[in-house]
Amino acid sequence: MDDFIEYVAPVAVESPCVLVCTLDLESGWCFGCGRTREEIADWTRMSADERNSVMAVLPERCGALERRIAASIR
Repeated sequence: MDDFIEYVAPVAVESPCVLVCTLDLESGWCFGCGRTREEIADWTRMSADERNSVMAVLPERCGALERRIAASIR
């Protein structure tokens, strides 16, 4: 048996994280990226399709957070 070790280069996983990790208590979404605590924790274990599904809803979530914040400071 050969003592062969295959080197596998690490693969970067695209993330919507913008390093503003604060969760909105009402919605449970992160103010920075729009993900839930569970989505953040599971991100690197999700399949590409699962991550794409989450990514697809983030603009709507972030927009809802922005509208709610704007309404609260009026």
